[in-house]
Amino acid sequence: TTLIILAHPERRAFNGAWAEESARQSTTQGQTVLWSDLNAMGFDPAESAKHYRAPAVPFDPLKAQENAAFANSLPDTVQTEIAKITKADRLIFHFPIWWFGPPAILKGWCERVLAHGALHTVDERFDNGRCIGKKAMFCVTAGAQQSESAHNGKEGDVQMLLWPLAYTLRYLGMTVLQPKVCSGVHGYFKEEAETELKLRLSSVLKKHADTIKDFDSLPSITFNSDRDFDSDGRLKPEAPSHSHFIRHDP
Repeated sequence: TTLIILAHPERRAFNGAWAEESARQSTTQGQTVLWSDLNAMGFDPAESAKHYRAPAVPFDPLKAQENAAFANSLPDTVQTEIAKITKADRLIFHFPIWWFGPPAILKGWCERVLAHGALHTVDERFDNGRCIGKKAMFCVTAGAQQSESAHNGKEGDVQMLLWPLAYTLRYLGMTVLQPKVCSGVHGYFKEEAETELKLRLSSVLKKHADTIKDFDSLPSITFNSDRDFDSDGRLKPEAPSHSHFIRHDP
């Protein structure tokens, strides 16, 4: 089963076309396809007390989620999304990079749907996560050119911009594949440049069949294992560093 999560306000944009190609190719490969088109769903990304039957005390999101999960009273929208994730073997996220990160609606989806007590607990995370065995992939568009989104680019390394979302899924125990990034995608091209863009995007869609076909053999992002950290949660001196986000002292 493949769950496709689309975070773009216009289904007819390239992000939508790319997501639909993921669905079509997944179906061709014998997958059952589930959808979460967040904008079309009108998903509310803001976690708040209004979503819960909470007592009149200061709202604690983690405790509210945990209590609701144990009482089987999480918001209906959240429970529906959790059920999709639980069923899915593969999760394919389609979204643009906006302001150096994923759209707010996707961040809010994580904050509300990846609920404490439902998809993770204090003891069930990272190497012991409840979502071990599931694989996730990001199919991302960026307005910046590829050179600008490189490690030495003016717009910042797109791989690092995506790392927090990847680590969010790693927290749940998922394997996160190396992202597919399509750069230089925006609506300001004209004439020959616009024609060239359309041809380039058409080529991305055609090549996507191979991506879905080879999904289970695609390379994944390397994260530190639990045993790489000491009792204080610090990276052990002898452990490798796989990201600038988790590194040894200079």
